[in-house]
Amino acid sequence: MQVDFYHLGPTAPERVIAAIAGRLLGDGGRLLVVARDEAHAALLDEGLWSAVPESFLPHGLAGDGREARQPILIAVTPDPANGARNIALADGAWRDAALEFDRAFHLFDDSTIAAARTAWKALATKSGIERRFWKQDAGGKWMQAA
Repeated sequence: MQVDFYHLGPTAPERVIAAIAGRLLGDGGRLLVVARDEAHAALLDEGLWSAVPESFLPHGLAGDGREARQPILIAVTPDPANGARNIALADGAWRDAALEFDRAFHLFDDSTIAAARTAWKALATKSGIERRFWKQDAGGKWMQAA
């Protein structure tokens, strides 16, 4: 199982999620995006519509009755109602439920960096977990730092 930690800088979370989702969808995968609350989910939903203007990322919100059809599902719980095997924790909070997926993307910013460090250290003690840490360089390119 792979866990990718993304330290967000100037890039909005929905742009990072759009890039991740684009690659996953291209490989036939599905993604569950977990937001902190309904308002955050709505922001991510709106952001995904405009994150990559030249392409369309099919997605929807949990609770609309069409969850199973959504390649990208935005929810407030880590329940993969769309059958996703990939999860993006978009609110900076680690959840051990993410370990039930094939791959997890943990997005955090400076306000949640302490919790991300705690999660990074805790995952080091678990077998079968491959951790990666990503941060942006001055030009906005994502670089693997660990």
